[in-house]
Amino acid sequence: MEPFQEHRWLLWAVVSAVMACTEMLSGDFTLLMLAAGAGAGAITAAIVPGMWLVQVLVAVAVAAILLAVLRPTLLRRVRDAPGYRSSFDKLVGSDGVATSEITDGHGQVKIDGEEWSARTLEPGLTIATGEKIEVYEVDGATLVVYPVFRSLGP
Repeated sequence: MEPFQEHRWLLWAVVSAVMACTEMLSGDFTLLMLAAGAGAGAITAAIVPGMWLVQVLVAVAVAAILLAVLRPTLLRRVRDAPGYRSSFDKLVGSDGVATSEITDGHGQVKIDGEEWSARTLEPGLTIATGEKIEVYEVDGATLVVYPVFRSLGP
């Protein structure tokens, strides 16, 4: 840490850059707000290099304010944008396979390697284990499914 004593701002800048780059993997805006706080810490370190406590306080304050004020606004704008589909919405139309018998009350399916609770689209319909299914809709945490290779209804 000796080389960073004179140039502590550089350490803050590196931390900020790493967090900002890692944000690209999550898309949750949390690391971006923390990166901005670290950036504020870097600016503070450049202005008052010997006052590490002030640097930390500024970084924490900026990150906290951005997390509380800016992040919810950004998330709302992204989610309200035309064409946005949540991970649940993306399940609609997905193909999978029944891992247990599915009735209109309960069952299990596997979609893209993930296990989900499921029920059939039509009352009285039963889907056998191993049968191919497609997701019709998402009802809470339960997928409403129908068999791919059978006709529905009378």
